[in-house]
Amino acid sequence: MVSKFLRRGLLLLPALLLAGCNTVVMNPSGDIANQQARLIVISTALMLLIIVPVIILTLLFAWRYRKSNTSAPYEPDWDHSTRLELVIWGAPLLIIIALGLLTWITTHTLDPYRPLSRIDAQRPLPADVKPLTVEVVALDWKWLFIYPEQGIATVNELAAPVDVPIEFKITASNVMNAFYIPALAGQIYAMPSMQTKLHGVINKAGEYEGFSSNYSGAGFSHMRFKFHGMNQADFDAWVKKAKAEPGTMQRADYLKLEQPSEREPARLFGSVEPGLFHAILNRCVAANTVCLDKMMASDLNVKPGQQKQD
Repeated sequence: MVSKFLRRGLLLLPALLLAGCNTVVMNPSGDIANQQARLIVISTALMLLIIVPVIILTLLFAWRYRKSNTSAPYEPDWDHSTRLELVIWGAPLLIIIALGLLTWITTHTLDPYRPLSRIDAQRPLPADVKPLTVEVVALDWKWLFIYPEQGIATVNELAAPVDVPIEFKITASNVMNAFYIPALAGQIYAMPSMQTKLHGVINKAGEYEGFSSNYSGAGFSHMRFKFHGMNQADFDAWVKKAKAEPGTMQRADYLKLEQPSEREPARLFGSVEPGLFHAILNRCVAANTVCLDKMMASDLNVKPGQQKQD
């Protein structure tokens, strides 16, 4: 009796463990993430159209043609069936064509660099809507967010109004990372001296998790932040609160923040130096350093065979 209950308990254990899982990836709150979740479901269903029948037929054949089943027909000279060949090759070919078309369409539709064309499935993007620009810097081991139009900056805290397109401009201080908010959109890499982009929109107010999904060293596990989806009035109040903070994000402040640290608390900075993100991207925050874009432009101005003068 005890062993019977133990076996049943072991069968229920996976279900109990899965009950504590957060299914935000398959039930997100942003339109881009919703489309990605739907793509996963459709692709899986298409592949299961082949996988499930193959598994069932494998078990059926193993049972029917087992050694002890003497009533099964024995046809050692059988070698071809046109109908069977059509099913074996035709069905997978159709699935591959469908998956190929789906992949091609969604690769372009969900391109993270592509500006949004809709708020959600029922609402196209109005022509007069201006995206919220957020400049993202992955540091060791924390996140810096700069709002250039609002003139504020934050560490490990991000906010955006509901149903407003967001344009993220992403880079890193020195180590490659990956910026990921599962409820909003897919991940995209943050790389030093490079700028990547991500467009997204949050459709439901709430507090969501954001983190780095690319290992970057000792403090990687705690490189997390909160993303707040707010109505416009609450977002305006949040910006006003940030502006009232005495902290500043000037170049000297950034150089201090850039030093490796773990478990950094969320902080707001009431002002940010204009052009800071450009300096971070081009690795010229420190005094007396030449920005990479100016260095490359200077090198392009040198004629072939001409030596560049210092």
